Amino acid sequence: MSNVLAKIKVKGKLFETIVDLDKALSFRKQKLEGNPSTLRDIIEINEIFSDYKKGLRVKGSDLKDAFGTEDVFAIAGKIINDGEIQLPQEYRDKMREAKVKQIVDFLSRNCMDTRTNAPYTPERIEAAMKQAGAKIDDRSVDEQVPGIIQAIQKIIPIRIAVKRIELIIGPEHVGKIYNLIKTFKKEKENWLNDGSMSCIIELPAGMQLEFYDKLNAMTHGEAITKEVKE
Repeated sequence: MSNVLAKIKVKGKLFETIVDLDKALSFRKQKLEGNPSTLRDIIEINEIFSDYKKGLRVKGSDLKDAFGTEDVFAIAGKIINDGEIQLPQEYRDKMREAKVKQIVDFLSRNCMDTRTNAPYTPERIEAAMKQAGAKIDDRSVDEQVPGIIQAIQKIIPIRIAVKRIELIIGPEHVGKIYNLIKTFKKEKENWLNDGSMSCIIELPAGMQLEFYDKLNAMTHGEAITKEVKE
């Protein structure tokens, strides 16, 4: 466990507090509300600062103006959920290593050499990623894979097995689903008279189950899907 700075800028003013890193990240991930019983274990000092290093505390009137309340716990919850939590370099390095491993594992299971149709080893894929300077961030694997494939194709002849999936999404779900499918190659997008959308996407074979899980969760199982084989 380590204590780090969490901060947010509201109406041009900076507000800071000190938090337990692991507990604050867990709090944000669960999108919890800023109740005192929870936040008492997360924030180190029950104060909000304009500059923690200088020990400059924020006046109650400034808190009220920015957040509509002077409640330190409610404000701390807002800072943790919506602001920036400063991550130590060691923590960022570990997060990146874990994400690289996830991506390499996925590619080694789903990609093949276009010349031989043989799979690549994880070591060869990771070396190609490094050589290509592939950028890795904190997005999900499925969001990053298309760009990484494009980058390492300059280094090794590689392709990923794909399935063509036809989707029909009702008008009440189109807005949510559009962000899910925009990371995949899309063809034949059509808008139906009732506001529904139909399209065909190319979905990496290894992502199929995960994609269907997300799609069904977001549409409550109401999306219509069909594999296009021709």
